[in-house]
This record gives sequence, C-alpha cells and structure tokens, in this order.
Amino acid sequence: MVARAVDKRVQDIAVMMLDRPRHKEIVENIRAAGASLRMIGDGDIAAAIAPSLPDRDVDLYMGIGGSPEAVLAAAAIKCLGGDMQCRMWPRDEKERKSLIAEGYQKELDRIYAADDLANGQNIIFCATGISDSALLTGVRARGGVTAITHSILMRAKSKTVRFIQARHDLQIKTIRLRSDNREHIL
Repeated sequence: MVARAVDKRVQDIAVMMLDRPRHKEIVENIRAAGASLRMIGDGDIAAAIAPSLPDRDVDLYMGIGGSPEAVLAAAAIKCLGGDMQCRMWPRDEKERKSLIAEGYQKELDRIYAADDLANGQNIIFCATGISDSALLTGVRARGGVTAITHSILMRAKSKTVRFIQARHDLQIKTIRLRSDNREHIL
C-alpha cells in the first residue's frame, strides 16, 4: 500500500522505527515484505516527521509510542501538509481492561488521523535538536564558550518551514536554578 502511494518498489521503501523489543513482530513483517529498515535509538517525534519532508529519504515511520509524542508529531505533520494514522495501543492487558471499564472500547478500535490529534490550521510547531535526529542536528559546543543549536519552526496555515541555526555565547548566557532561585552563568 505504501509503495503504491509513493510510486516505489517495495524494496525501495525506507521504514524508520525505534529499536525496541515491542517492535519485534513489526520488524519481522517489514523485513519479510522486503522494505529497507532504519532502526533508531531515540527521537521518535523527529522520525515520525521525517517522511513528510522531501529530503529525508524516509518513506514511513512505524511503531508503538506515547500519546504526547503522537500529538506533537501530528501538529508537525499538519504543518508540512502530511497525514498520519495511529491508534491507542495499551501497554498490557491490565491497561486494556482499565480503558474498557472506563468506557473507551470504541476509541481502542478507532484509527486517528493527524487532524484528530491536532485540529485546525492555526498550529505552530517548534523544536530544537538536543541530540542528532532524523530532523535536526543536536547541540554543538565550540571551545566551551559557544554553543550552536539547530531548530525548526513551522506553521500549518501557510505551510512555512524555517530551519534556524543559532549561536549562543556561553560566557553571558545564564540559567536560573530552582535550588537557589538565582541566575548562573553557563
């Protein structure tokens, strides 16, 4: 289905997913189908966004993840004009039974799209890379006095995407610590 949608042969499809034991069966199915598989250690929001970017060489993101990450990914994907499909996936049978007891049986079977998780066009998504990911380069320190950060800022209404590289002077930047409620130079 994905190969037809992106007009590629199955063996030319690149699927990205988190390297987690819970994905064992999905990994086996992808390999059996003949698609390329790229496993990552972290960065599932960035990986979920990557297929919606034209220059990332990722066709599909798959995996079992958290609801907050799904909502953030949906907001970003809408800014890029893409879509996604996801559904609730209880961690275990106890959580599943609890959801059913609370009246969420229909929601367990429902397929959610990006618009279900991030409704409307008045959406802005912004992220800064801390570590390297499929979307952004992580923070780079330069001689202990400068840090370089890479961020993305997107708007759903205009489909505008801005990549921002910032230089931070660590000799004058401060951080307020909760422990003493004072500013400290980084």
